[in-house]
Amino acid sequence: MTTSTDTLPISGVPRSGLPPYAVVVGDPARAATVAELLDDAKEVSYHREYRTFTGSRQGLPVVVASHGVGAPGALLLFQELAEAGVTHFIRLGTAGAIRPGIGDGDLVVADAAVRDDGVTRQLIPAEYPAFAAPEAVLALQRAARAAQAPHHRGVVWTRAAFQPGFLPLPAEAYARAGIAAIEMELSALYVFASTRGLTAGGALVVDGANADELVDEEATGGYDPHRSVVADGVTRAARITLDALRLLAAEDAGLPAQTSPTTR
Repeated sequence: MTTSTDTLPISGVPRSGLPPYAVVVGDPARAATVAELLDDAKEVSYHREYRTFTGSRQGLPVVVASHGVGAPGALLLFQELAEAGVTHFIRLGTAGAIRPGIGDGDLVVADAAVRDDGVTRQLIPAEYPAFAAPEAVLALQRAARAAQAPHHRGVVWTRAAFQPGFLPLPAEAYARAGIAAIEMELSALYVFASTRGLTAGGALVVDGANADELVDEEATGGYDPHRSVVADGVTRAARITLDALRLLAAEDAGLPAQTSPTTR
């Protein structure tokens, strides 16, 4: 029988014993979808927006967990997963394209993130960068190439306010600077991981051009993340993310890694 002393208070995950490699997603339903790609998948907790599974991918033990919407709540999950044993995180999420040439369903591999997340400035000065582990970026890029998936690398904008119209935005300046996409949680993961010596990367599926005033609603019909092109991109990205974790694990073990894409 599991008691409250056996689990962590926010996410409900076990206090110890989780595998080192994790995929973190926003939507609890997406966590279940990714878990379907695992062998022997088991739901180990479901508390509030935090839904967590364990299983294995071609012999590699993996955690899949959801963190909900927004960086403050996501940071709580990252902290508890790390306490329970996770050392490698890849966020599999969705994002709105800013840079021209990035299509719906494409994958953005995030080298770094603009820290407009609403929480990390309370933890460390704003001048501290939010950056991915280089090995995670390269593993994601390698897995995407093996899968022949449309993908892009670049800096993304993590922004706490998702809905348009609340504040004047630096979107045009970010577009001129080549920012690839906008999302809501990644900079918190990068700051958390880098300040604790952990490994983190981000794989974001484009679900539209939703950088507020950059959106041409007449042409696009407005923001709609539920189209089949996005769902197909997320399914493809889930496999890429799991393959990237296997590449990281092989590198950690000093073993040659297979780069051929998996079909399941």
